[in-house]
Amino acid sequence: MTSQCYAGRSRASAKSGLHAWMGCQMFVLGIETTCDETGAAVVERLAQGPGRILSNIVLSQIDAHAAFGGVVPEIAARAHVEALDVVIAKAMADAGVSFAGLDGIAAAAGPGLIGGVIVGLTTAKAIALVSEKPLIAVNHLEAHALTARLTDATPFPYCLFLASGGHTQIVAVLGVGDYVRLGTTVDDAIGEAFDKTAKLLGATPRASRCRGPCWGALTPTFPCQDSRPRCASRRSEWRR
Repeated sequence: MTSQCYAGRSRASAKSGLHAWMGCQMFVLGIETTCDETGAAVVERLAQGPGRILSNIVLSQIDAHAAFGGVVPEIAARAHVEALDVVIAKAMADAGVSFAGLDGIAAAAGPGLIGGVIVGLTTAKAIALVSEKPLIAVNHLEAHALTARLTDATPFPYCLFLASGGHTQIVAVLGVGDYVRLGTTVDDAIGEAFDKTAKLLGATPRASRCRGPCWGALTPTFPCQDSRPRCASRRSEWRR
């Protein structure tokens, strides 16, 4: 579940402080480093309740892992270290919000590749400490579960199909912190099975990542479904 951690405050005061914000406008910086993408976003929570994404910057590492046929945790962690400060700076600039104007710093605290998680969470702790803002450690899967409420104000309850590199689940989302797992895979997640099958077939990732819905991007013989010029993006380009 999501936990709230305030620097220099007790857990009880942290929770009471967070609840005191309910019904108020808030600006939160979010950091994501659980796998092979370095991400940062600034989200505005309106006083009425719904959220608005002010900036969303994601930098892919696919070129760094392409030669290995999958994500290498050590390479991923080092790439996060190299890129995270730049990604955060761009997210803040695009949102037009200063660190002093933030109401909290959020970071994915797992599950995920532990090296990458440590990079993101440690960075968030440092920003929270220096700017004297609350730190919110977010459960990666819970974030997936609640995104529908942020983007579309989806009312409770609803059924969630969660498919990521390491998890495939069908979950009944009854409320914040209230979830019922209805089903999951017997062994590997869909993403894991997809990677393994591609490797058995000898498929290799393209050198650059398309920023559109490239389901055929594993092999040059399958064209990208998004034929716009931005599909030929370089690793250094920002994906929004």
